[in-house]
Amino acid sequence: MSDLNNYLEQAVNDGASDLFIIAGGPVSEKLDGHIHRIGTQRLLPPDTEVLIREIYELAGRSIDRYLESGDDDFSFAKPGLARFRVNAYKQRNSLAAVVRVVSFDIPDYKSIHIPSQVMDLADVTSGMILFTGTAGSGKSTTQACIIDRINQTRDCHIITLEDPIEYLHKNQKSIVSQREIAIDTVDYLSALRSCLRQAPDVILLGEMRDPETIRTAITAAETGHTVIATMHTKGAVNAIDRVIDNFPGEQQAQIRFQLAMVLRTVVSQQMLPDVSGNIVPAFELMHVNTAIRGMIRDNKNHQIENAIIAGRSEGMITMDNSLLDLYNKGVISRTVAMSYSNNPEQLSKHLN
Repeated sequence: MSDLNNYLEQAVNDGASDLFIIAGGPVSEKLDGHIHRIGTQRLLPPDTEVLIREIYELAGRSIDRYLESGDDDFSFAKPGLARFRVNAYKQRNSLAAVVRVVSFDIPDYKSIHIPSQVMDLADVTSGMILFTGTAGSGKSTTQACIIDRINQTRDCHIITLEDPIEYLHKNQKSIVSQREIAIDTVDYLSALRSCLRQAPDVILLGEMRDPETIRTAITAAETGHTVIATMHTKGAVNAIDRVIDNFPGEQQAQIRFQLAMVLRTVVSQQMLPDVSGNIVPAFELMHVNTAIRGMIRDNKNHQIENAIIAGRSEGMITMDNSLLDLYNKGVISRTVAMSYSNNPEQLSKHLN
């Protein structure tokens, strides 16, 4: 068995989230948010090149594009073990990679502490749901659980546009078409425009990163589809600002109006260490009611935080209240709650 196979197997068996292949130190894994070195052998650039070339062989993928550009994203599977999402890059003129471990099985949402209010979004039949959070915040896993719920309970066509595909969905009550960017289609915009002619009911859009993709996604939501989209930003209000700021000033009023009409919910997620040394998610949940719809349309986003606080009876919760709930239940420490808070000074008064 090759060294790479040994490393992949150990990462899976240990329950690690990521494997690091970087020159200058041993192969390492991230376990419960902490870096652990696997063995003591210090990797030199020729060593990382051997391992990364072997990854490309396992994936059946040409390494040429990566060697030219210095960056590459893709996924592959080892039967009987797991799926792996790879980000290959160059650093200090050597080849490096971070390999995310993805289970073949979509996890049970209860076991990874996704609240039922988030899972209930599987019942939304039109409009846009935005998932926000930084890289590694668990957005993809939460979305996979929601898609799995739709797949089990609704009779519809689900199209996912991902870069790369992480979780595999088998057809259950629904039909699921999964398209990987740069393999099954050129880019997000091309795939999104095409999928509108493929009779979709639910569209999962891996990332909204440019004005045309955002505009097309909003149009899809306007025409009766459910669009579940991702933005790499922190917090519901920041996500709305990011959408609007993608457009030139003269177009922003129109986009605000359209977004106010189609946006149903914004979920913001982050992962944090609990008192046992494991990782738990915290969620901010904003449902777009009449008041928030007016705030988005009238460019009064600074008032949305108070509207989320006032909307707790409607199932809304701010990130700081989510942290406070976890602290009061004894799940996280005061230090962690303060570290991940959007407003530590205000939160500290409630913690006291």
